[in-house]
Amino acid sequence: MNEPLKKNPTTRVAVLIVVVVGLVIATVLYNAITEKREFDRENAPDTTSSAASSAAATGASGTTAASGSAAQ
Repeated sequence: MNEPLKKNPTTRVAVLIVVVVGLVIATVLYNAITEKREFDRENAPDTTSSAASSAAATGASGTTAASGSAAQ
C-alpha cells in the first residue's frame, strides 16, 4: 500500500561537503593562531626590551630634571 520513502543521496553529499569545509576552515584558523603565537613568542623580547629601555630613559631624564630643579 505505502511504498517506503527513498532516501535522497544529495543530502549525504551536502552534509559531507559542509563537514569538509568546516574542517578546512578550522585547520586554517588553528594554524594561523599557532603561528601568530609562535611569532609573538619569538619577537616579544625585542619589543619588550626596547620598550623597557625607552621607558627607563624617559624615567631617568625625568628624575634628573626634577632633581636639578629641586636643587635650585
